[in-house]
Amino acid sequence: NPDIGPIFTQIMQVHWESHLPVMYNFWENVLFFTGSYSGNPMVAHEKVHRMAHLTAHHFSVWLQLFLKTTDELFEGDKAELAKQRAISISTVMQIKLLHEHTSITVSADQ
Repeated sequence: NPDIGPIFTQIMQVHWESHLPVMYNFWENVLFFTGSYSGNPMVAHEKVHRMAHLTAHHFSVWLQLFLKTTDELFEGDKAELAKQRAISISTVMQIKLLHEHTSITVSADQ
């Protein structure tokens, strides 16, 4: 994908042979509670954000690709759960990475 592909290939230079098994374990744990994943995706994505300056658009593109791929390859309750979890994870990461340092001021006069 022209929007997010360079993040993986050029900026982060992902080694897919070692990264894909981690991703498989992560999603297996998310969907089947296997305990097969022992990492911290937030820390990993903080590193990506520091290097690639992630935006809401990047998250949107990733999510649309994830949802489309899931719909093309799977069906049923676990497929729906995977899509729901992807939406939740994407939302939380965006809040933490893109908005956590944004201060909100509320006036008592409002």
